[in-house]
Amino acid sequence: MIDNIFRPVEFWKSAIMTMPDNSFFELLRSVFGKIKTPFNKQQLVNDLEAFLLREDIRKAISGFIDRQDAKIIAAIAALGEPAPGELESFFSGELSYAELNDIVVNLEERFILYRFREDTVSKYRASVLGRLALNPVLELVLEPFARDNSLLLQSVLAEDTAAVEFAAQTEEAVLNDPVLAGILSFVSEEEPVFNAEGEIRKRIIEAGKEIFPNIDLELVFGGLQALGLFYIDEDKLLADYRRFKDFAVLTPRERIEYCAAGIMCYFEAETPFGIIPPLVRGKIRNTTNFIHRFLNSIEERRLYPDRTLNRLADILQHDRSAQTWKSNPGRDIINNNNLIEALVKTGLLITVSGGLKRLGPFEPLQQAPQQARSGPVIAADSDFSFLVYPEISYSDAIGLASFMNIKKVGMTPCFEISRDAVVRAFDSNISADWIIEHLKRLSGSRISETLVWTLKEWEKRYGEVSLRRGLILSLSEDRRYLAQTKALAGLIRETVAPGLYLLNDDTQSAAAKALTAAGVDIVAQPGESRDKTADQLLQNPFTSVHAVDNSFTFTNTIPGQAAIAENDTEENAAALTEEFRNKLEKMQLSKAEKNELAARINRRLVLCETQLKDAYIRYEKLEARLLDYAGKLNIAKQAVTQQSLVELIWTDQQKELRIFGIPRALEKEGDELFLIINPEDAEQEELRISIGKISLLRRIKKSIFENKE
Repeated sequence: MIDNIFRPVEFWKSAIMTMPDNSFFELLRSVFGKIKTPFNKQQLVNDLEAFLLREDIRKAISGFIDRQDAKIIAAIAALGEPAPGELESFFSGELSYAELNDIVVNLEERFILYRFREDTVSKYRASVLGRLALNPVLELVLEPFARDNSLLLQSVLAEDTAAVEFAAQTEEAVLNDPVLAGILSFVSEEEPVFNAEGEIRKRIIEAGKEIFPNIDLELVFGGLQALGLFYIDEDKLLADYRRFKDFAVLTPRERIEYCAAGIMCYFEAETPFGIIPPLVRGKIRNTTNFIHRFLNSIEERRLYPDRTLNRLADILQHDRSAQTWKSNPGRDIINNNNLIEALVKTGLLITVSGGLKRLGPFEPLQQAPQQARSGPVIAADSDFSFLVYPEISYSDAIGLASFMNIKKVGMTPCFEISRDAVVRAFDSNISADWIIEHLKRLSGSRISETLVWTLKEWEKRYGEVSLRRGLILSLSEDRRYLAQTKALAGLIRETVAPGLYLLNDDTQSAAAKALTAAGVDIVAQPGESRDKTADQLLQNPFTSVHAVDNSFTFTNTIPGQAAIAENDTEENAAALTEEFRNKLEKMQLSKAEKNELAARINRRLVLCETQLKDAYIRYEKLEARLLDYAGKLNIAKQAVTQQSLVELIWTDQQKELRIFGIPRALEKEGDELFLIINPEDAEQEELRISIGKISLLRRIKKSIFENKE
């Protein structure tokens, strides 16, 4: 997913060449000292490239990369050259804007990162600072850090997978094929679901909690309605059985991925159950594809904190938007919180101890829809109730729901045959013989004779009294011969009375065509035709996503490996820093000059001894402490003028406080000066702090790619 991490070197050179002149020359002077005139900018950039390609310089740059630097490098590679705001969002909760900005600017000064401008429309990319990229000249140094996401996306190995799975199945909601069949059965009872205000009736909610513990029925109802599996008819929620059959083209996990996408769509709906499925079909399919890639990026035997899952979603979304952004700007943006909640609500993710999450108990993705299993997949609990095993195929489970009521969903769902449920099946032209054969096949012929006799008896009584719904064809006495024509005879279900014929209610157009073909030039059709177009009747909105395989690959380090690497890096950096400090001490410089060069060493800007000997020193004090009142005042004035971020520590009521913010003004009150500052946290009010009480005031540098006054 991050194959193209580095742009061409010429692209980097162009970005350097277009820097503001003051920043460009400041950067070059940090390497070469004073720049002799006349000069050529192109040649200076070529010299900079040659400097960075030196073996000792690359070794020094690598040695100075610490754990925090490695995180930023890996994030920029994974996010695909993000805007600064996108990087800030990615590290939200771990690094503040000021802390992140300080690290990024330092990496720019160390030639690891650069910025370039690109005209594009995005939530963040309108920034004049453009986008962040990795220096291609240092590809050999940076690539190992760029491809190692173990610091960004941390997870732990599940030590006892069996115990975790057991806990998941007993304590968490898991939406699977038998449960979907149970929900279909529950809704098919056609009881009023909604009250006058359009809300689900309390009685339905309570009944649902009893049958489906740990499953949020309102969310599931809303998600399935968004998929078009349910539709609303006045106060009822009705099932579209054709759509439920269409669902069979998917694998078991894909079905639940679609359900999660439907729930996410329900989350975003302006009014509950107000979604029109055809209008959101494309969005649901795209969201399902995203969910599929997200889950494929998670390892089965590992546990993940929410921060890792959020970052993974960000990475995948940036990759997806990079491919479709220009043609589809700003659409189908995934809300990470909604994503994770929907996955938990459907059981695609399971929460275990400590809030960690893992994949739900679904089988590895199959390459074809689930086929019927050999052997019994249901077992009689009594003459009229059956336990349904997870191995049952989706089609068979839906078949059970057509003539059974759901009794309880637990480790093994239980369905019950009732008279009302069977009559509902008879109304759908399902015969008693079909029900009996279906039960025998699924149970291994283990059904009672009492059940067989009862089903036959109910079918007999069903045929004795009936209310029919359909299309009535009325033929006058001299036109009754038309009922004998081949085209029309095939449409007639029943002769109700002489000249009155019952047709299926979806055959009006076919009957009209048959009558016209028979020579009838006027056919009365009072009322509005309810025929649907052939496209509406035949099109399956559900398509398999198993071919989507561009998932993200985690890099999980062996326990202890990351710590060893970190210790080595710290030792290397400390050794280099100490070496440069010793050389600085031997140099004949003023105290101010030594302080400036010492600050550069501390910021890991010095990569070789020449940068000390030939340094162009422009003293820039960035921080002042304690009794250095003049230093604090000078830094405060600079920050107010440049509107720079500052880090500020002071003591209030014997408690040390620390904030980041932008100073607005200096105000004098009596003999005391106060710094007026707007905290970085927008929820905090403006602060007014005495300069004398500040124990640390540090100005955070702006990007070297910005215009500087």
